[in-house]
Amino acid sequence: MAKLNLLLLLVLIVCALGLVTSRHESRKLFTQLEREQERARALDVEFGQLQLESSTWGLHSRVEKIAAGTLGMRAPDPRRVRMVQVRGEPRP
Repeated sequence: MAKLNLLLLLVLIVCALGLVTSRHESRKLFTQLEREQERARALDVEFGQLQLESSTWGLHSRVEKIAAGTLGMRAPDPRRVRMVQVRGEPRP
């Protein structure tokens, strides 16, 4: 009887240690998950800001302003513009 009680006590201790270990691992993984979710939210915000910045950089008015101001470009005189049609392509 004493051996059975000792065996059951040993099994109980092993189970308790397993429970404590699994709880600790679970909490550690949950903390890591929270950190990664926060990082994902920050990356989503940054992506949105970059998309906004990208659309701003490509605005027609901005490109035209830089082309005229910095590069000295201007639109050609409409009388000098010639439309060329590639053979085999239907006209719009």
